[in-house]
Amino acid sequence: MVHQHQHGTIHRAFVIGILLNLAFVVVEGAYGWSVNSLALLADAGHNLSDVAGLILAWGATLVSGLTPNARHTYGWRRGTILAAFANSVLLLVAMGSLGWEAIGRLTTPETTEWPTVMVVATVGILVNTTTALLFMRGDQHDLNTRGAFLHMAADALVSLGVVVAGILAMSFGWSWIDPLVSLLIAVVIVIGTWKLFRQSLHLLFDGVPDQIDLAAVHRYLAQMPGVDRVHDLHIWAMGTSEIALTAHLVMSSGHPNDSFFRSATHDLHDLFEIDHVTIQVVSEPFTESCLGDELKKYETQI
Repeated sequence: MVHQHQHGTIHRAFVIGILLNLAFVVVEGAYGWSVNSLALLADAGHNLSDVAGLILAWGATLVSGLTPNARHTYGWRRGTILAAFANSVLLLVAMGSLGWEAIGRLTTPETTEWPTVMVVATVGILVNTTTALLFMRGDQHDLNTRGAFLHMAADALVSLGVVVAGILAMSFGWSWIDPLVSLLIAVVIVIGTWKLFRQSLHLLFDGVPDQIDLAAVHRYLAQMPGVDRVHDLHIWAMGTSEIALTAHLVMSSGHPNDSFFRSATHDLHDLFEIDHVTIQVVSEPFTESCLGDELKKYETQI
């Protein structure tokens, strides 16, 4: 029931976020063009990329809920990882474009009607903060949801920067403050987005999720009753909110009963939040361990 409620909340957040930001892009772009504000136009362009990102992330969330079938036995969960990666790339490209244009404008500052710019940017702060708060209620361990939240929070920060630039320009007559603030904001957002980019790329290549301590999982399995050693261990993300594990356990004393597997499955879920567990028991290994000598490092820690 809680899981279904979270899904309903996230879907509602996507719908509201897309509609609010799409309407704001039209308003902000029109005013930015009419008053010749780079900061406002850049913010509108960034908001437009975020609308695309939100649609992509929402689509991935919907697709991840499709029932697995004979051709896709894990379903489409990995779509959420792809969406998180695409969102981070979109954000990095948008900020790169903003930074490039801002550097050009620093050498040739242009006049801007700051009162209008500040009013529109203030509306942007309200729109983006509201949307970001909606995504805060979702699962923050889910990279797809966190990517959407980061986009909205970044938009709110850009709009706030526009307001600050307007105050400084009107107070001191600094025409160069518009591109300078845009450049500083781009740098801050790139720094914040890099972690999302790195994590999503890591998961795309079946990396062990950051919240999983591989050594701790290995220790748990190796210390289970009757286990001589862990021969082959794999942990990867099926999607941005589900983790899978496969392991070969060497047990020379014989094959365990169902209670052994039930206990392992429950403990791996409760202790490590691993959802999909597959354990194979062998008396002697007959395959090569993908980790090879790497597992010996963990065996010495037990």
